[in-house]
Formats: sequence, structure tokens, C-alpha cells
Amino acid sequence: MNILQTQDTICAIATAQGGAIGTIRVSGPEAITLTDRIFKPVSGKPLAEREPYTLTFGHILSPEGEIIDEVLVSLFRGPHSYTGEDSTEISCHGSSYILQQVMQLLIWQGCRAAGPGEYTQRAFLNGKMDLSQAEAVADLIASTSAATHRMAMNQMRGGFSRELATLRDKLLHLTSLMELELDFSDHEELEFADRSELEDIARQIEHVIHHLVDTFSVGNALKNGVPVAIVGETNAGKSTLLNALLNEERAIVSDIHGTTRDVIEDTMNLGGITFRFIDTAGIRETTDTIESLGIERSFQKLDQADIVLWVIDATCAEAQYRELAGKILPRCEGKHLVIVLNKADLLSSADVDTAASTDAQLARLKAALPNLPEDVCVLSLSAKQKEGLSQLQKQLVDFAALPDLSQNDVVVSNIRHYEALSHALEAIHRVQDGLAMHLSGDLVSQDLRECLFHLAEIVGGEITTDEVLGNIFKHFCIGK
Repeated sequence: MNILQTQDTICAIATAQGGAIGTIRVSGPEAITLTDRIFKPVSGKPLAEREPYTLTFGHILSPEGEIIDEVLVSLFRGPHSYTGEDSTEISCHGSSYILQQVMQLLIWQGCRAAGPGEYTQRAFLNGKMDLSQAEAVADLIASTSAATHRMAMNQMRGGFSRELATLRDKLLHLTSLMELELDFSDHEELEFADRSELEDIARQIEHVIHHLVDTFSVGNALKNGVPVAIVGETNAGKSTLLNALLNEERAIVSDIHGTTRDVIEDTMNLGGITFRFIDTAGIRETTDTIESLGIERSFQKLDQADIVLWVIDATCAEAQYRELAGKILPRCEGKHLVIVLNKADLLSSADVDTAASTDAQLARLKAALPNLPEDVCVLSLSAKQKEGLSQLQKQLVDFAALPDLSQNDVVVSNIRHYEALSHALEAIHRVQDGLAMHLSGDLVSQDLRECLFHLAEIVGGEITTDEVLGNIFKHFCIGK
């Protein structure tokens, strides 16, 4: 959407199909006039003569005067509306036929069907919200848990923006001191802030940006799910374990080696935490080109995961452990690793039903794994029989250890914000280095301006191109 199109009056169905009530939003300079052309109040004045923030009962009429539906019309006048423009909302019955008829009538009168996210984009362009708040609208709609709802609500209400505004004020103060030093550098008798004061301000700024960057791991996990890679040899039972955890036949299970040739992902909620399980291709030596690509992706997903479930066939645990330990263990440094000894139901035991026997069996299996790192969790289960899954689920929740969030906690969950903050952090580090090395003020000021620029990218202060804005808002749903 280009800027000229914001002069259009737009309309869209803003509610999901299938409900008892459907709402059509109209926004733009002629929103009230065009709605008046298809709407007749049961009594009283037309919409154009009514006060804002009122509801009017009446009928939507076809050009021939036929009643399409009985509706309620909400009236808003700019700038006191969601988009900052004159707006109406027509609440009809939820019939898809009725909604489409009303849309057609509006378009015949001169409206244009809105694109994805165009209402929120207009709100941004009209100064009703900054870019980070606009992006939070999409996050709020997509929220699937209390934590993701709180994150999105805090950002939409401006919590993140206020944090950035405080940072910006400190940066501007620091920049002003540096610029003064440059402007009056030839007046030796004038004394401005000494370098220790500048270093203290830079340290405060660095601390806040660093904290925001550090919250991304939590925010990303809450928003997209804690990534859990399921790895191991072919036929160890990885796909069976995925199906058992999800309680559905998500992955193909077969005795044929190399059945899974690409990664399969799905999510589930455990203890209020969303986990993103990634079933990977079995790791083995192969000459099959397609399978080799799948194995390469397995290692890529292992590197990206926070938690790794290494599935080993318990009937040949020592052999499988020796075969892959050199490939898997080095890649798990800094991650939570769970060795899942699967197919425990196939192990022979004189008294397999007793807890003592199960513990002894697990102890024997662990003893068979040479040079086992101390921080590795080892569990025994049967994915096929769905036995022992509860212990694994509890371990996953313990490893995730995500904090409880309130609506006042500022957490970064957007990758665009994270990248901008990371660049800002690099810039403020250069400022700190420049101050410590007593570099000239013009060099330090350049890094300060770069830090400001990257923070402005988040809220949209420096964003003006249609291309960048379009890329952000195209992911919104129609009607928002």
C-alpha cells in the first residue's frame, strides 16, 4: 500500500466466519457518507448528523430498497478512532451471504476492500501507535497462552515503547554532551561533562539494552515454543516418541530404516509452556542423496534446539551410544540433553513391573554408556506402549524453566526488534570503547547516532519506505 492509498475509504469483514454476529469495518475520509448511502436508521437522523460513539439501529438496503439485514452501526470520528480516521462498524447477522452483500454494496458506493493489516497500518501512519505497538496487535491476535497474551498486551499498551523512550532520552543527553564538546572544543576555559560521567551514562544505556537483548531467548520460547530436537539413529523410535508426545499420528512409523527424511515439527502445551518438537531424520552412514540432506538438516535443528532428546534403542544402547556420541555430545554443550532409552518394554526382566526393578534396569543401562557426561539426564520409557512419558514431560517442563510474566514485564519476542537491539548494543559497545580510549568526540558521536538509529527502527521513527512497512503489515489478518 502506498501513501496515496491511505486517502481511500476501505472496508473489510473483521470477524471470523461462522459466528452469530459478523462485523464489517469501514474507515477513511468518506466512511460515514458511504455507510449512510446503504443504511437507513429506523428512526432519527442519518449517521452524518449523529454524535460519535453512538450505536444506531436500522436496515441495510439494496439499491432497489430491499432489506438485506437489520444491523447496528457504531460511529467514530477521527482522530478518536482505531485508525485515527472517520470510521463505522456495521454489526450484521453472521451469514456469509449477508456479509458479502453488505461488502458489495459498500464497494459499489466507492469503498475499496482493505488489504491485510491495513487498518493497523493506518493507525501507525496516523500516529495512533508506534511500529512496535502495531506489531503487537498481530501477536495479541495470535496469542495462545497467558504468557504470550501478557507479552503482547504489554507491548501494545506501550510498555516496550516507554522503555525505548527512556533509552532514547539518555542517548540524546549523551549525544548532546558530546556535540557540545565538539562545538566548543577550541574554548579550553569551558568545561563540560568529564569522560567519567559520559562513561557512566553509556554504562547505564548498555545495561538496559543488554537486558532487553537477553530477554529474547525467553520471549522467543514463549511466542514460538521451546525448541526440542528429537535425534538418534534410524529405527530408534524417534517418530513413535513424537506421536506419543503429541497423542496423534503426526509422523510415519515404519520398521524400514530411513523412513523420516526431513524434519517434522509440531507444538504442544505442557505445564502452560509451549514446546516445539522437531522430529529429525535418523543419523547413519548412507549413500542416499535425499536421506543425506535430511541428516544434514537433523544436525542443523540440533544446533538450534534448547533441549535435545537423544533417542536410543534400549536393546542395543551401548552400541548406539558409542556410534553417535562423538557426533551428538559436542553439539549439545550449553543445551539440556536427555538420553531417552526407548523400547524398554522389549528388555527382559524378572520383575519388570516393580519400581525397584525399573530403577535397577535404568542403572544397568546408564552403566553401559561409557564416559556419560554428569549433567545428562537419562530416562527409560516405551514410546510404543506410552509408558514413562509423564516423567519425560516433567523433565521438559523443568528444563524449560520459563519465568512467570506479568503485564508489566518487558520481554522482546520479535526477531526484528532483537536484531535492531543487537545492532544498538554493538554501537554502544563501540561508544564505551571510544570513551575508554579517549577517541575524538566526532568518532564517538557517530556511534551514538548509529545506536539511536537502530532503536528508532523498532518504533518506526526512521521508517518511511512503503516496502518496509508493507513487509510488516502483510502478515496481519484482513480487517485488522
